[in-house]
Amino acid sequence: QVQLQESGPGLVKPSQTLSLTCTVSGGSITNGYYAWSWFRQPPGKGLEWMGVIVWDGSTSYSASLKSRTSISRDTTRNQFSLQLISVTPEDTAVYYCARRQSPITASPYDYWGKGTLVTVSS
Repeated sequence: QVQLQESGPGLVKPSQTLSLTCTVSGGSITNGYYAWSWFRQPPGKGLEWMGVIVWDGSTSYSASLKSRTSISRDTTRNQFSLQLISVTPEDTAVYYCARRQSPITASPYDYWGKGTLVTVSS
């Protein structure tokens, strides 16, 4: 029943801000103990966890991306969003949103979006 769908521009220019939204249907981002995360996978590379927003609104970020990353939510629209500032071509990747139980940190990510490719290029 739960579905996640990423949306946002597929092309971003260097130095600009990458903004994506994950729309959740079939489940609430506030009702229930879940954490809602962003991942990315650059071409030819592995999956990278970027950050998370938890059901209570708290956030956490990858150490390597913390200075450039912000995750927020719109509870009325049942959405959470990713902002990555000062992007470079190295930020080109398929971006995913996903959920898992919280505060069980080792729990699997049971639902994923299909991913959206974002290309950083001038």
